[in-house]
Amino acid sequence: MPRRVLMPALLLSLLLTACVDQPPAPEPKPKPDPVEPPAPAACRTLGAAGAGVASVEGLSGQRLEGQWSQAKSDWSAARVPGQVLVLQGSAGGDLSGDNLSAQALRALSGVQMQAVVPGVQLARTPAGEDDRAFAGRLAAAGLRTQPNYVYRALALPNDPAFPGNAGLEVKGVNVFQTYLTRSGVPAAWDVLKAAGKTPRGASVAVLDSAPDRSHPELQGRLEAGVSCLAAGPETGAVTGSEHGTEVAGLIGANTSNGVGLAGVVWSGPITGIEVLDRSGSGSTVDLTAGLNYAAQQGARVINISLGAPGIDDAVLGAALTAAAKTAVIVAAAGNSANEGVYYPASHPDVIAVGALGSSDGALACYSARPNPQLPRALDIVAPGGVGGRCPGFKPELDIPVLAVGDRVEDQYRLEAGTSFSAPLVSGVVALMRGANPGLSAEQTRTLVLANVNRSGGLPVLDAAAAVRAALR
Repeated sequence: MPRRVLMPALLLSLLLTACVDQPPAPEPKPKPDPVEPPAPAACRTLGAAGAGVASVEGLSGQRLEGQWSQAKSDWSAARVPGQVLVLQGSAGGDLSGDNLSAQALRALSGVQMQAVVPGVQLARTPAGEDDRAFAGRLAAAGLRTQPNYVYRALALPNDPAFPGNAGLEVKGVNVFQTYLTRSGVPAAWDVLKAAGKTPRGASVAVLDSAPDRSHPELQGRLEAGVSCLAAGPETGAVTGSEHGTEVAGLIGANTSNGVGLAGVVWSGPITGIEVLDRSGSGSTVDLTAGLNYAAQQGARVINISLGAPGIDDAVLGAALTAAAKTAVIVAAAGNSANEGVYYPASHPDVIAVGALGSSDGALACYSARPNPQLPRALDIVAPGGVGGRCPGFKPELDIPVLAVGDRVEDQYRLEAGTSFSAPLVSGVVALMRGANPGLSAEQTRTLVLANVNRSGGLPVLDAAAAVRAALR
C-alpha cells in the first residue's frame, strides 16, 4: 500500500473584536493564523536496494468533490482514531481561510489541520472529544467530513480444502470447504481484518464426545478436557472420539497451517466437555453437569450437536435457562425430517440449527423441521452436507471434517448432518463475542438471528452480516 504523506498543518483561529460606545458593526470575517505554505502532496517511488528514492507529485490541482455526495460515512468501520477528514465546504468554497465561513472557522479554531489533496484536509480530533461528535460539529458548521478509513491487505488461508486452493483428497474424492463461503465466513474474516481485529473467538465449550487432542489440526487449540459422564467433571486425559473431533474441528481447526481444513475461528479457547460416551450416548445428568461446568468456567458459546426427539427435559431445561444468561447456546436440530426439532434445540433459550443440502433454498432431506404436532421453528440454517440417502447425493457435496486416525489419509472424512451445521453457527457467534466482548448473550443471539440471508426463503447463516452487526 502506498504511504500517504500529509502536508504541514494549517492552524485556523478566530479573531474576535469588540467596540465600545459605537453602533454594532458587521462581524469581520476571521482570518487564519499565518503559516508556512504547505508542501505538495507526494508519493515515494521505491527502488531496488541501494537505489535512490524519487519524489512523485500527486493529485496537484485535482479536485474530487464530485465523488463526495455518493459516499455515506460509516463511523463503525475501521478508521484511524483521533482523525477526521474535512472536505470542501457545502457552500462550494475550498478549505482555505479566505473561503471558509465564520461559522466554519469557529468550529476549526485551535484544531490541528494537515492538507492531503486540494479540497481535503485531515483534522486532529480535539482532546476529550469523540471523532463522530467532532465530525458532527464540523458538519453543523457547513463542512463535509468522513472517517480516515483503514485499508489492509487481505489474505486467504492456505489450507488445501479452502475454496480456491488445490482441494483436499478424502477417500479418493477432492473436496473443498464450500460451506465456509456459502455461510459468508471468509467475508466475516475480512470484516474483522478491516476493523483491525483477528478472527479470534470468545471461549467455546463443545458438549459432545471427547475431541482427539492429538490430532495435528487441533494442536494448541484445545483447553484441558473434562469428562462429565455420570459423576460430573473429572479433569484429566480424555481419549478422543470421532464426533467430538469433527465438531471441534469445524469450529477451530488450525487455519493457514498449509494442511487440511480451515476452522471458522482462527484462535481462542475451545474446551471439549465429554457428555457422550464412546457409543455416542449421554444422559440428562451428563448433559446437565456439562452445561453447569461450561457456565462456571465462563464459556461464552456452548455447542450441542446432539439431541433426542419428542421430549421436554425439565432438569436439563433448567440448566439451559441458567447457562443461557451468560452463554449463547447453539444446538443441532436433528436428523429426521418427520420428528420435529429435537431437544435441547427445541428449548426456547437455545438456537435451533437446521441443515442445508446442496442449495441454500432448501433444507437437506434429513434435516429436522417443524410439523403441526411439533411446531417449534428452526432459528437458523447452515450447510450440513447432502447425505447419502438424499436425492442428488455426491460425496463431494458432504462436509469435510477431522477424523481420528494415525495416518494422514485417515485424519479427514466426509460427513452430513445437523451436527455439522451447528458448529458453523457456534463459530460465528464466537467471532462476534470475540470481536465485541461487551455484547451480552441475549444481544448476540438477537444479532446473529436478525442478520441472516433470507434471499432463498430460509434464514441462512450470514457470518459477515452478523460480525458486522456485532461491531456496530
